[in-house]
Amino acid sequence: MDDRRSPILVQLARDFSPRVETHDERTVTLDISGLGSLIGEPRAIGEELRRSAADAGLRVHIAVAATSTAAILLAHARAGLTVVPCGEEAAAVAPLPIDLLDRLAASAYAASPLRRDKPNAPSAPPAPIAPVTPIAPVAPIAPVAPELKRWGLRTLGDLASLPSSALSARLGPPALRWQKWARGEEMRPLVPAGVAEQFEESLDLEWPVEGLEPLSFVLARLLDPLCERLERCDRGAVALRVTLTLVTSASARSATAEPRRSLGEGGRERHERVIELPAPMRDARVLRTLALLDLESHPPLEAIDRVTVGVDVTEGRVLQFGLFARALPSDTLATLVARLGALMGGDRVGSPALVDTYRPGAFAMAKFDPPRTFPNSRLCAPESGALRRGSPKPSAEAAQSLIPNPRSAVSVLRRFRSAIPARVVVEQGRPARVTTDRRGFGGGRIERCEGPWRSSGDWWKNGWNCDEWDVALSDGTAYRLSQAHDQGAWFLEGLLD
Repeated sequence: MDDRRSPILVQLARDFSPRVETHDERTVTLDISGLGSLIGEPRAIGEELRRSAADAGLRVHIAVAATSTAAILLAHARAGLTVVPCGEEAAAVAPLPIDLLDRLAASAYAASPLRRDKPNAPSAPPAPIAPVTPIAPVAPIAPVAPELKRWGLRTLGDLASLPSSALSARLGPPALRWQKWARGEEMRPLVPAGVAEQFEESLDLEWPVEGLEPLSFVLARLLDPLCERLERCDRGAVALRVTLTLVTSASARSATAEPRRSLGEGGRERHERVIELPAPMRDARVLRTLALLDLESHPPLEAIDRVTVGVDVTEGRVLQFGLFARALPSDTLATLVARLGALMGGDRVGSPALVDTYRPGAFAMAKFDPPRTFPNSRLCAPESGALRRGSPKPSAEAAQSLIPNPRSAVSVLRRFRSAIPARVVVEQGRPARVTTDRRGFGGGRIERCEGPWRSSGDWWKNGWNCDEWDVALSDGTAYRLSQAHDQGAWFLEGLLD
């Protein structure tokens, strides 16, 4: 079997069992212990394997045994299907020629160390193993058989019947491994190889489409089977990748191209978008909505004749829910954030974050990532036994401690975005009256003011130099005034609440 057929053999084994180990390009081993309730007896499983291999164009040898060693030896030696009852592995491999040890030694199965079992430890009956090997000669690598033949050994049974101590004394420690192979004993557990499965779907369109409405049906056709695969594999999507192949080639377009464009097959341009998801999800409707909202903000400039959708996956979520908070953000939250981003712009939606500056009102927009749990509060974790179990009624002191004290209240500044231009009358170096053109703000005489607090910085780039005042008007409202010296103007920065 050539190298191009090797992936077909591995895929054939994975169609029956997720526990598959590849020994070489012609031999794979799979665990069929869980197929009894689906297919039936081991012989029926082997027949189904052989029929599937024939449909794929493979002629294979199949052996079903309780140990990998016996199954591999029998699959290399006998054509068709061989089924060995549990416990009869040594008798089944005894008449096989000694040359089979060369094939076993040449495979990856022989690369692992001997299995070390504890003495007198009870062991469960091994699960049946079915190796599948196509009909093709394999050249021996390790010279095991010639050395044994010089001792007059012709079959595996001859080697298995020798005393282990005498065999080790004459041929060394490797002889013990050869003898275990000759008896069909399990050398090591099955080591299944992981598969980096690609979660991606593509569709070539008969006619190019334009606009989001026809593209919505195409995305639904691709995302529905993709999310079904995620459900079967217990995976969740953490990033959604949408690639749109445009009908216009790169040579027909000017050199000014969008940064998210790349070249596809035939020199055609591709419009690529990557959507980071706040939490692992596999809901096709939610993913389609997020993709459409992103494409609404970043539409392709030409018609589309090929659509490819892929996801970056992670393990499925195992959630431990609490009484007061969700373990992770819900899918509806991701849709809401995406809708706001499409309406306002992606750079205008997020959470405010502090920046390393003294500039008044400065902040940075970070990715919206709400906390997983609520912060500790006195209502959730009361102190002094106010709501402690065993107290039928909280004490008066504890109940009073839960009520906020008006004297300890702190004023909060509600900043205006952006600052409101104002006209200020200054008397003796202090603001005395303020008026603006903003509706709902009448202005008036300043009854009391505190300040100024001067701040400046960033003189090398976008510098600022201002004085801030906290003022109280005659109607009882309080504002923060700012005098920008570099602009020679006054502004209402916010409302003190």
